[in-house]
Amino acid sequence: MLALVRSGDSEAGVALGEVPEPDPAPDQAVVGVRAVSLNRGELALLAIRPDGWRPGQDVGGVVLRRAADGTGPPEGVGVVAWVDQAGWAERVAAPTNRLVEVPQPVAVESAATLPVAGLTALRTLRFGGQLIGQRVLITGAAGGVGRFAVQIAAMLGAEVVAVARNAERASGLRELGAGEVVHDVRSSGGPFDLVLESAGGPSLSAAVDRVSADGVVVMYGNSSKEPTEIRFEAVPVSSRIQAFRIYESGEPPSFRSDLGRLVSLLASRRLQAQIGLEASWRDAADALEALRERRVNGKAILRVHG
Repeated sequence: MLALVRSGDSEAGVALGEVPEPDPAPDQAVVGVRAVSLNRGELALLAIRPDGWRPGQDVGGVVLRRAADGTGPPEGVGVVAWVDQAGWAERVAAPTNRLVEVPQPVAVESAATLPVAGLTALRTLRFGGQLIGQRVLITGAAGGVGRFAVQIAAMLGAEVVAVARNAERASGLRELGAGEVVHDVRSSGGPFDLVLESAGGPSLSAAVDRVSADGVVVMYGNSSKEPTEIRFEAVPVSSRIQAFRIYESGEPPSFRSDLGRLVSLLASRRLQAQIGLEASWRDAADALEALRERRVNGKAILRVHG
């Protein structure tokens, strides 16, 4: 079968090649992949992994072979799955504890945006507890995680301030539920009960300066790759700075239930899949470059076909 694999001979870092068929464990289903969504973390991994390594975590498709232990959806059912790697392929083995049926009329392409970005948004917001009436600051709001976080926070009753680099990147954030959109954390006012911070560097420094007396700053990335200076006197005694990594969050059995919640929100139209770029996987180089240069508002999707 075909898959996108790490290739040092390619300017994009990936190339289509023949790979072995998946060999599923008893608790894994074989999924025929129709679409994958791209994550910035995968860009970082492509830069350091050896040739032949196979990227891909977010997949949407159809169950071709049910898990041998009888768990998960049966053959022929549309699903979204979160796999550790090797998802950018025609077929992939997916653990059923991270596999969710996609109901009509949700497209598997839309569902494929959910695993990494949607789960990160949902789980980081939980650090804020009950969000009704709370002030929430979301940096990197134009990206995949940010756009989901804006929607979910607003849905939960928060007053959302979204940070996006410029007007073009900020397009649509108010419609998703942001009460205010700014282009720099230093313009955001404050204080905030919860801050979701993904930029690092000066952005994180400014966010810490604006957290409330008992608020929480959740760091889930450092896209700027810059160090952060934090003034001791700027940190309220009862506030907290929390690091977040998706694989280390919560209990593994709850990944499927949380992914199911997100799929249900898509099905009810309370949540929108913000797809800023959709292309064939044969044009993966252009899509990866657009993501790398931050020219994608929301998620980038690759359609998979033989």
